[in-house]
Amino acid sequence: MANNNLSLQSLLEKEKLNGINFLDWFRNLRIVLKQERNEYVIEEPVPDESAGNAYRADKDTFKKHMDDMLDVGCLMLATMTHKL
Repeated sequence: MANNNLSLQSLLEKEKLNGINFLDWFRNLRIVLKQERNEYVIEEPVPDESAGNAYRADKDTFKKHMDDMLDVGCLMLATMTHKL
C-alpha cells in the first residue's frame, strides 16, 4: 500500500499549488486524501475537545482527527510552491 500512497502523492508533487491552479491541485489533493482515508479532515468540522471525564472513544476520536489534520496540513504545505 505504501507504493500506492507514494504514486498518488506524486500527483501533488507534479502539480504544486502555485496560485493559479487551485482547482486542479485541490482535485488531486482530494484523490490522495480519499485513498489515504483522510478526506474527512477537509470535509468535517473538528470534534469538540473532550473534557477530562469524557468517554475514551470521544477522546480517541478527537486525537485521531487532530493527528490526521496535522498530516493533511503538512501534505498541503509540502505541495505548494515556496512563493505561497
